[in-house]
Amino acid sequence: MKKSVVIDRSLNAMGELLIWTDVAPEKEEDFNQWYDTEHMQERASIPGFKWSRRYHSETASRPYLALYRTDTLHVFSSVPYRQAFENQTEWSVRNFSAMFNTNRRVNAVTEISGAGTGAFVSLVCLGSDANADAALTMIDALCNEVAGVIAVRVLTPEPSLSTPLPSEDPSKRVLEPYVVVDTTNLGSADAAGAWMAARLNLTHHQHHSFRLLWDLRASDLK
Repeated sequence: MKKSVVIDRSLNAMGELLIWTDVAPEKEEDFNQWYDTEHMQERASIPGFKWSRRYHSETASRPYLALYRTDTLHVFSSVPYRQAFENQTEWSVRNFSAMFNTNRRVNAVTEISGAGTGAFVSLVCLGSDANADAALTMIDALCNEVAGVIAVRVLTPEPSLSTPLPSEDPSKRVLEPYVVVDTTNLGSADAAGAWMAARLNLTHHQHHSFRLLWDLRASDLK
């Protein structure tokens, strides 16, 4: 019998910071240089961080996605993280001003199925905790019916830690859970998102596919 999975919403859960953003086109080159030569390493080097990953989408309204895994949610209240968050570099401040329509969410992680890092991910915006709970019952079927799926997890935002960046419009701010589906190819990411959207009555605007740009593990820096 398969062990039942319950979404972990506690502060002892693994953490995952999600930054999903657009950037001014004329500042995009500097933005990518900043992420790739400073910001990824800076975050991955904070005690308690496990990895940093960057993604890009050709179709999402916000084309850039960054994900950062931590040992627990408590890491986001730690002194080293708060020091980094509250004392940004000059380059960081400049690029934060170039970002717009940004979502910053600190999430509890519930790993549901599989393991590994896919070349692509599907990010499914679930809209409600009820949909997150319903998603748990669908994962076996998703993995059986959509080829190329290698791992699935649920991210549930922690409101007290999800401090918005200045570029987020407060009137449009929605704290909703996500399903992240790691896949081997773009077609599988598209299919996985569409599969879940159809079963949860979501719109096509609520699932997006991203290509992995690169993955930096904290152990790589040691």
